[in-house]
Amino acid sequence: MNEQRLGNRMKKFRTQRGMTQTEVAAIIGVSRKTINTVENSVFVPSTILALKLANTLGTTVEELFYFVED
Repeated sequence: MNEQRLGNRMKKFRTQRGMTQTEVAAIIGVSRKTINTVENSVFVPSTILALKLANTLGTTVEELFYFVED
């Protein structure tokens, strides 16, 4: 059975907007480490955090996150 994991385009959207991980974290109210672990697919965000990330980065959750087949 193929397992799915969550991929993301956070770095792409973040850099397109000229934002650092620290800036995104400050806007959302989380640590820079949280942003880093989500961006590097180490941590799967809650629905609320995913919505906040998408809103802050000017996109939708569907554009920001996607399934990766293993």
